[in-house]
Amino acid sequence: MPVMPDSWIRRMALEHAMIEPFVETQKREGVISYGLSSYGYDARVASEFKIFTDVDSVIVDPKNFSEQSFVSRTLPVCIIPPNSFVLAHTIEYFRIPRDVLVICLGKSTYARCGIIVNVTPLEPEWEGQVTIEISNTTPLPARIYANEGICQFLFLQGAGPCEISYADKAGKYMGQRGVAPPRM
Repeated sequence: MPVMPDSWIRRMALEHAMIEPFVETQKREGVISYGLSSYGYDARVASEFKIFTDVDSVIVDPKNFSEQSFVSRTLPVCIIPPNSFVLAHTIEYFRIPRDVLVICLGKSTYARCGIIVNVTPLEPEWEGQVTIEISNTTPLPARIYANEGICQFLFLQGAGPCEISYADKAGKYMGQRGVAPPRM
């Protein structure tokens, strides 16, 4: 299962709309980097944030998720409270080929500040804006900059197409736009 290079990512983005909008070169000046890299794509975080809060003393339950668990904000910079968590989404919309699995890693700039990014794998034939889980593991408030890099996606091509893709299963997060909270 090889990791796909920049030339393959560029071709799939330009010819098959795998990533839209697609930034063909890595942008670095004065921002947390984003765009095409050697063996991945650094995605940007949008300005929509869902910040978890305990103001209503709600229990976070993935089987019975309450939107009272968070407050929604559209901001150029999101402040994550100490030892807290936000949901956000990528600016980019992804369309994953049937023979590809995509994994995500956080950016080192944020990781070195105690900010952990989690994204579950993007399965074959899944498409949408990616919901990003961002944890502030520090005892201090932390800043997240909208419209800048947040994570890197690595594209792993399988030995052949899978028998059953995410689209075949009619997955519950297919085609999502914006932040998608847990669904049952």
